[in-house]
Amino acid sequence: MDSVIKKRKSVRSAKDFKGTLKRLLHYLRPHKFRLLLVLLTAVLSTAFTILSPKIMGLATTEIFSGMVERLYSVRNAGIDFGKLLQILIVLGGLYILSVLFSYIQQFLIVGISQNVIFTLRKEVNEKLARLPLSFFDSRKHGDILSRAMNDIENISSSIQQTLTQLITSLLTLVGVLVMMLTISPLLTLIVLLTLPLSYLVTAKIAARAQVFFREQQKSLGKLNSHVEEMYSGHDIVKAFGLEKKSTTKFNDMNEKLYDSGWKAQFVSGLIMPLMSFINNIGYVFVCVAGGILVTRNTIQIGDIQAFIQYVRQFSQPITRVSTIANIVQSTVASAERVFEILDEQEELPDASASKVISSPKSFVEFHNVSFSYQEGEPMIEDLNISVKKGQKVAIVGPTGAGKTTLINLLMRFYEINSGRITIDDVDIRDLKRSDLRSLFGIVLQDTWLFTGSIRDNIAYGSKAATEEAIVRASKAANADYFIRTLSDGYDTILNEEASNISQGQKQLLTIARAILADPAILILDEATSNVDTRTEVHIQRALKVLMEGKTSFIIAHRLSTIQNADVILVMDHGKVIEKGSHKELLLKEGFYANLYKNQFTRDMPQNNALQQTVG
Repeated sequence: MDSVIKKRKSVRSAKDFKGTLKRLLHYLRPHKFRLLLVLLTAVLSTAFTILSPKIMGLATTEIFSGMVERLYSVRNAGIDFGKLLQILIVLGGLYILSVLFSYIQQFLIVGISQNVIFTLRKEVNEKLARLPLSFFDSRKHGDILSRAMNDIENISSSIQQTLTQLITSLLTLVGVLVMMLTISPLLTLIVLLTLPLSYLVTAKIAARAQVFFREQQKSLGKLNSHVEEMYSGHDIVKAFGLEKKSTTKFNDMNEKLYDSGWKAQFVSGLIMPLMSFINNIGYVFVCVAGGILVTRNTIQIGDIQAFIQYVRQFSQPITRVSTIANIVQSTVASAERVFEILDEQEELPDASASKVISSPKSFVEFHNVSFSYQEGEPMIEDLNISVKKGQKVAIVGPTGAGKTTLINLLMRFYEINSGRITIDDVDIRDLKRSDLRSLFGIVLQDTWLFTGSIRDNIAYGSKAATEEAIVRASKAANADYFIRTLSDGYDTILNEEASNISQGQKQLLTIARAILADPAILILDEATSNVDTRTEVHIQRALKVLMEGKTSFIIAHRLSTIQNADVILVMDHGKVIEKGSHKELLLKEGFYANLYKNQFTRDMPQNNALQQTVG
């Protein structure tokens, strides 16, 4: 196919952190009821956890009081083990209830997160199906895959962790604060004085880390794209001996990913040690002030023990901000990249009152068609073509002449800038894309087969194809013989990239697929260019059967294969510069004649063999 460079501005990475986060949280709205249950179980679990230090403080006070009374020889003094046992039973019950509700909370949050990601994956997949061909032409496949898989997976794991930790942390913070105030407002004030400093540290570092997290996800997409390209074309890389160059490029990209990843994790990782340092300062002041209060009998020693535990619990959700910050930064960076896909401009919608060509006559016309990939850089200008039913129309010309562009416009992979393209006098823009493309059968230079049986590959696109129809199409494509020589015949599973059959056999299967679909119009894009002469004979015979009675567009580079075409269109710079049969164009001694003579002289032995065998 023509290699056309389609330049396009890359989508700028979103930098609205709050907007992206708000948009991501929007996916939680359908799960309000379950979120309320999560909140309820979190409240109960946290409440039981928060009450535990207070109950444990009562046990400590009971032991301490009994020991002090014995020390001062108080009559009948000692530890009341019965009361102590009751306290410990209550404490154990609180721990069990806390674990139980924590389990329920986790169960609910997993369901919510998986539902959110299910919806997000579905939206991305449906969006990719609605995007125009220009989107995929202007981006590397590895980067698209990275957004649709890696970034969504990162969001999936992050939502579950973030929601649980965030809810629990907020509840713990509020609950512990209340319990600390009931014990000692003075000690609580000492703890609260550390909060502004904690917030300042967290905010500053988190903002800095977000820049590196965004760069990390971008670098990961580029690396995935490079790996996908190199491994899909590993034979070409090896053939040209460019393994070292490929490895060097990989190492450079990997180095950038390492650098951005290291910086992101290091900067965000600074939050926890700094928070611990700040919390430890507050912890020291609490211990000193608490000791003074105990000596003055202002509070019980058990309350001091409980308060110290509450300080630890109070610092945990604040310290946990560092973990949550890391997760949120990474999640938002991934969400930005996913939302960029969801915000891409889609194909123009089908006409509301779409027409249907029920009995196609396959009469195709281009009326003053103009098209450009970039504004101000016309690719096709004022193109006029008229193709009658059953005609075999060959399209030839140098690379970049507009041959493949013409086919892309015919199938509405791209929208024309001006003019009209009609099939049976119906403007293709008045047809649904699905109805329009159902009229076509395509056999491309680059075959596409998926992992599955040969039977399924042939039947691809043909609804309810019977076994007899599949075999009949295979015989017409000269593919039945080689299929039956395989150990499992039509049940043979094609592996990744169908490397267990030859290139020519792959092409025969795609021709069988097109024969089975029985389209009204055929598009052949140099279907024999990647095979040897002997295999080309079989393919040419199969194509002859396939084109019988059908309007056919044949993009040709090897001119010897189109001598029997009814009309040959010679294109250059987006215009038809010559038109006629093979003999007529040779007699003109123009562009086509020179092109043919140069190619025929070079390929004369192969052409003679092919003509004798097929003819």
